[in-house]
Amino acid sequence: MKTRFSRRHFVGGAAAAVGALGLRPNSALAALRLPPPPPGVVPADPYDDLAKLASNENPYGPSEKMLEAMNAAWKYSNRYGYPDGDIHEKIAEHHGVGTGNIIMNAGSGETLRVAGIAFLRHEEKVIGVEPTFTTVYRAASGIDADVIERSLLPDYTQDIDDLIRVTKRNYRDVGLVYVCNPNNPTGVVVPDSDIRHLLDNIPEDIPVLIDEAYHHFVQDPAYATAVPYIKEGRKVLVTRTFSKIYGMAGLRLGYGIAPEEMIDQMRTYATGSVNALARWGAATALEDPGYEEWVRETTIALRDATMTELRDQGFEVIPSECNFFMVHTGRPASEVRAAFRRRDVAVGRDFPPMLDYLRVSIGTEDEMKRFMAGWNEIFPDGMTATGRR
Repeated sequence: MKTRFSRRHFVGGAAAAVGALGLRPNSALAALRLPPPPPGVVPADPYDDLAKLASNENPYGPSEKMLEAMNAAWKYSNRYGYPDGDIHEKIAEHHGVGTGNIIMNAGSGETLRVAGIAFLRHEEKVIGVEPTFTTVYRAASGIDADVIERSLLPDYTQDIDDLIRVTKRNYRDVGLVYVCNPNNPTGVVVPDSDIRHLLDNIPEDIPVLIDEAYHHFVQDPAYATAVPYIKEGRKVLVTRTFSKIYGMAGLRLGYGIAPEEMIDQMRTYATGSVNALARWGAATALEDPGYEEWVRETTIALRDATMTELRDQGFEVIPSECNFFMVHTGRPASEVRAAFRRRDVAVGRDFPPMLDYLRVSIGTEDEMKRFMAGWNEIFPDGMTATGRR
């Protein structure tokens, strides 16, 4: 079966092709060697020519095993109470918790929205940082709850001591503390020691929501999932998604892990809208670690090579543990984004207050070449508006 991307190496004697793409011949991206794909990665549908580097998706889609499982599940599309591949049980087993500790929704975004509605009341407060993933904040605003957004530290980390202070100061009105870890859009992790510090130093009756959508890409040994805190009895909700590393963004399946009383509180507001194909695909994804590892390895290799090339040109790139990164453009990111769009490359939206930083998702080998070719045209001298290279 054909693959979704070229099996050619970045150089491999193809110097002419590198030059045509606008890449510097000795660049890190041009010199990168990627592992071969696993068997059965399906070809992309050529629905347009856009390089899609805006939404942090898995550009390769579901694995062959997942596709086979989902194709077999079409026969349940006319039923409600269909077999679902035991997805609920498999997620619980995967995390070493009971099925009563799991809630499934159509994407982790729905889980975040449900949590915001379940744990916040009118004029209560959710506390977190900015910039970050804002679904919880939008849910809070929709029910007239208040959002307290705290600034990141100069190194782009989340100021946990500040979150503790603000939570204590507003204790009677705080309904939820939100931590995206790793953070979107920066890609920076909160070390496990800081998560424990947070939990140990805020009132134990305040729910803490930890969004781990990009958990699977993290290599930093200081990071750890927060699921063990749930097993300790802490009032913690961890959210995960199948949209990212498993390639199911268009199928929508995410879930939350929490103590049973928190899950019961959330069920009141959940829709139960996960479809049969997503359930079977996700159940199979958890049994296909080889594909997960290949996506992670390939994504990280492409990310690091691209970040290296940008840094070699003098641009500041925030260290990332995700399938995306942020680069300081030195000019309004909206202008750079428009310039890329004219070259059929889609990159991330604005993330106030970091309006001169561009978030770039990691696509295929070809898409990252197209990104660097566009970048070299937009910044031909490696100069930003700030005068830095």
